[in-house]
Amino acid sequence: MNKEVVSVPAITQFKTRSEEFFPLHWYKKMLEENPVFYHEETDTWNVFRYDDVKQVLSDHEYFSAEGTRTILEVGANNKEGAVPEKIGISSMDPPRHQKSRSLISAAFTPRSLKVWEPRIQQTINHLAQNMEGNTLIDIVESYATPIPSMVMADLLGVPMEDSHLFKNWVDILFQPYDQKDEQAIQKKKQHAAKAYFEHIYPIVVHKRSHPEEDIISDLLQVEVDGEKFTDDEVVRTTMLLLGAGIETTSHMISSMFYSLLYDDPTIYQALRQQPELVTNTVEEMLRYRFHISKRHRTVKQDNDVLGVNLKKGDLIIAWMSAANVDQQMFEHPFTLDIHRKNNKKNLTFGIGPHFCLGAPLARLELNIALTTFLERFSEIRPEESFILENHLATSAPGQSLTHLPMHVIR
Repeated sequence: MNKEVVSVPAITQFKTRSEEFFPLHWYKKMLEENPVFYHEETDTWNVFRYDDVKQVLSDHEYFSAEGTRTILEVGANNKEGAVPEKIGISSMDPPRHQKSRSLISAAFTPRSLKVWEPRIQQTINHLAQNMEGNTLIDIVESYATPIPSMVMADLLGVPMEDSHLFKNWVDILFQPYDQKDEQAIQKKKQHAAKAYFEHIYPIVVHKRSHPEEDIISDLLQVEVDGEKFTDDEVVRTTMLLLGAGIETTSHMISSMFYSLLYDDPTIYQALRQQPELVTNTVEEMLRYRFHISKRHRTVKQDNDVLGVNLKKGDLIIAWMSAANVDQQMFEHPFTLDIHRKNNKKNLTFGIGPHFCLGAPLARLELNIALTTFLERFSEIRPEESFILENHLATSAPGQSLTHLPMHVIR
């Protein structure tokens, strides 16, 4: 079923790319002046406070993940690009949601993470060692972009040299819709989905009889209440996993380095002196710098639990990134503090039954990426000629860095 895609830019009305990249002023204004906000043009309710966002995402008595409207359409509207019905977990409510989540969670077990860690470390070591010291590098091109692409290629069990293809396909398949160019974008998505399907399908068929230690093999073998994945469904499931695993992680790595260069340049040296702070720093970056996290829900029954009269069928957008700077939860929320005690309470990955399955993998990649870089380079410095506005592009996570030049010292 094709859903109506709501135009989020119509709600935010950002004037520049850099404003959308880091919309702290807008979140602050909404938290203070319009914490529960109705936007007439898009016919949406928008919530920003931590407690309200948490309730909307967790209370399935009043708020449903199912509905006819959405803020993000993934994949393509052809047979190769359609999300398999049995794993459309982001648009299912409990208890139906639980079975589907169990099927796909076979790829994200604690056992898997333990097996994956040395493989991820090896991939990131290779990239870091290929970067020369005492020179100018582009951290997006040389580190942030290839890390998640190469990691996902390895974990899926496909040739590492194909990783650049994945990034190209994902960029297209998860490209936000622009109503002016909707038909052209949809055609590009269909071509990308077909190319991806034809590339991966033979690999899946082979792994059906030759399983290995990888996600595709896990998905082929998983069974829940007598239900299994077909080869076709595995291909289309990996397409969804790639989109979730590449775009957001790449965005977060590049944003984290932007923060180390421009938000607080003292942090890098502090981490060199106290590497044990890396894990907490990653959580603070997820809270402070991942500023495009949001999900939608549909009102299941008339209610006023948010202090306004909501009607059955109303669409609510829960702005998790705004909740991450709610002063009722986080003291001095607009300050980047790598010593913050409660930053793991951030809602970047959601909360409740729909909590992001890939969160442990993303956290692992971010921790290894930062730790490895700190060990290799003693200092980083910004490039004076860099202009943020000129190096951003629209992506599924919002405005993402296309280039981030910086000087690195061995």
